[in-house]
Amino acid sequence: MSEVRIAAELRDQFGKGAARKIRRSDKVPAVLYGHGTDPKHLTLPGHELLLALRTPNVLIRLTGEGIDEIALPKGVQRDPIKGFLEHIDLLLVQRGEKVTVEIPVNVVGETIGSSILDQQLVTVSVETEATHIPTGVEVDVNGKDAGFVVTAGDLKLPEGTTLAGDPEAMVLQVIAAPTADLGDSAVDGGGEGETAAE
Repeated sequence: MSEVRIAAELRDQFGKGAARKIRRSDKVPAVLYGHGTDPKHLTLPGHELLLALRTPNVLIRLTGEGIDEIALPKGVQRDPIKGFLEHIDLLLVQRGEKVTVEIPVNVVGETIGSSILDQQLVTVSVETEATHIPTGVEVDVNGKDAGFVVTAGDLKLPEGTTLAGDPEAMVLQVIAAPTADLGDSAVDGGGEGETAAE
């Protein structure tokens, strides 16, 4: 996974008033924590941060005066109406360190005939190296028919990545399409109604 470099400024003003002032200048207040260190209060550029967060589990290299760290987003607060970033918590990570994250389950292919894909989980929890987080895990359902089931333990995870959740949890299943009996009854009923009207 590639790093996104973002300029960070250390800040020494806190509270709602200071946060509002930061956001008015198109920046975002942030806190960096981890490894037993004292939390660092930062100010980050809003636009660059917003672009970076479009990538799940993005690795951010924070650079600036007195700071050169690698971090993962762990808590993002957005305005519930306008959607702009209000605050972000960042977890300090190091190369070689293992972290637990959620990665997306990407389904490819088409099932047979009229069978229906029922996806129960869109993400799975995995443990992986902080600087090599997979972008997702792929499940191929091409040509699969009703009765095909994939559990979390069936997923083929990249080397160095292990499942952190329940291996028995159902990720997806292929089920038979509903029968057409109900539709036939509705058609028959419609015919009777027309006869009665006549």
